Amino acid sequence: MSSSVAPTVFDEMIAYYRARATEYDEWWDRRGRYDRGQELNDRWLRERAQVYSAFDAIAFTGHVLELAAGTGTWTRRLARTATEITAIDASPEMLEVNRTNVATNNVRRVVADLFEWSPDRTYDGVVFGFWISHVPTDRLPRFLDTISRAVRPGGPIFFVDGLKEPSSTAADHVLPGESEEVMTRKLNDGRAYRIVKSFHDLNLLSDLCHRAGLPVAVQTTPTYFYYGIGARGQSPLLSGIN
Repeated sequence: MSSSVAPTVFDEMIAYYRARATEYDEWWDRRGRYDRGQELNDRWLRERAQVYSAFDAIAFTGHVLELAAGTGTWTRRLARTATEITAIDASPEMLEVNRTNVATNNVRRVVADLFEWSPDRTYDGVVFGFWISHVPTDRLPRFLDTISRAVRPGGPIFFVDGLKEPSSTAADHVLPGESEEVMTRKLNDGRAYRIVKSFHDLNLLSDLCHRAGLPVAVQTTPTYFYYGIGARGQSPLLSGIN
């Protein structure tokens, strides 16, 4: 499918996350270049706990699909309740870290480009953390249709991503400008890569989910995160964007 984003950016984005695998959790834990001082770090951790609480309340069961599984932040929590997890990521290096972090026997890890991947079965639920901002706006309908085909009717859905807040990223990163969907990211050693980073309009995102048969309610934390919870073909489980 064509996109407003150059094909080379998608290649760079995969290369970036492959190279970033051992550094990734520094961002989530506010270490190194992501340490923004005690006040902002504490705010991040409080809001992170809010997202964890919303996620854990779903208690995914059965065979769950996790897209962009990364280092295992959500895989670890899924493993507490799910019978089986299919964890997909374009980076084999990320999945190796995931394997180390989540040493359970109920996770099947698959290396695949999510822009090319298509489900070969339906799952009891689907999760994708910090992935949807890497999907350009003009590719959202196709991606959401893929999700709809991947989850059984009534199966729960959870996604989380970041609001456009400069202190959420590394001190040497600059967020994309208005209407831009590409930014440059750096590794600790200074290597730079272009990636897709789209801060979707949350009302549009919610509407596109509904059109795909995935009615979700999108909630935000005060500064850093938004997350969507719903179920295929059912009414949203939250009260909506706040």
